[in-house]
Amino acid sequence: MAKSKKYYVVWQGRNPGIYTSWDECKEQVNGYQGAKYKSFPTHQEAEAAFKVGWGKSLASSGNGKNKTSTGKWRGASHETSEEIIYESISVDAACSGNPGDLEYQGVDTQTGERIFHVGPLENGTNNIGEFLAIVHALALLKKQNSNRPIYSDSATAIGWVKKGKANTQLERSNKTEKVWNLIKRAEHWLSENTYTNKIYKWETKVWGEIKADFGRK
Repeated sequence: MAKSKKYYVVWQGRNPGIYTSWDECKEQVNGYQGAKYKSFPTHQEAEAAFKVGWGKSLASSGNGKNKTSTGKWRGASHETSEEIIYESISVDAACSGNPGDLEYQGVDTQTGERIFHVGPLENGTNNIGEFLAIVHALALLKKQNSNRPIYSDSATAIGWVKKGKANTQLERSNKTEKVWNLIKRAEHWLSENTYTNKIYKWETKVWGEIKADFGRK
C-alpha cells in the first residue's frame, strides 16, 4: 500500500514555509531552538494553517482542544511538554516484522547525535524496543546524575515503563529468549531504582517525526 503524501508546515525554523517531504522539513527544524512545525494531509490544509499561524492552527485542531496550560493532555495516560525541550534524550525503535529484527536508539534531541544504539535483536516488536529504549535512557541518565527528560512517540511503551512491566504478548520460546532477558532486566531495573526524569510523549502530529526516528517509514 502506497504511503499517503504529507505536507509539512514550518512556522518557526530556519526558513518558514510549506514543505513536501520530512527530509526538507527536518533541515529547517532539526537543532533549531523553539522550532514549530506540523504535518498535514493536504496542501490546502497546510496553506490555511501557515496563514493563521501556529497558535491558531493548534487551537483549532483536536490536539489543541485537549491541551491544558500545563502541557498535559486530557484523557491521555501520558504527559507532553508545551514545546520541545531540546535538552533531552529522544528514543525510537524500528522493527522489520512483528515479531522481527528489532533495534532501538537514543539521540540528543538538540543535535540528533546518537547516544546509544542496540540491535538488531531477533524476534522483537516495536513496543518492546521503545520500552527498552526508555529504560536504557533512564539508566544512563541516572548514572550521569542528570535530570534531563526523555521523549518517546510510543504511549504504550511509556505506560509500560510507568507500570514497571512490559505488557507484551510476545511468545516465550528459545527464539525470543534474548529479547525476554532484556525485558526482565529492564523490569528489574525499574523495580530497584527511582528516577525523577520526566518521560514525555513526542507529539508527531505537531512536531513531525521524533528526532530518533530511523527514517524507514
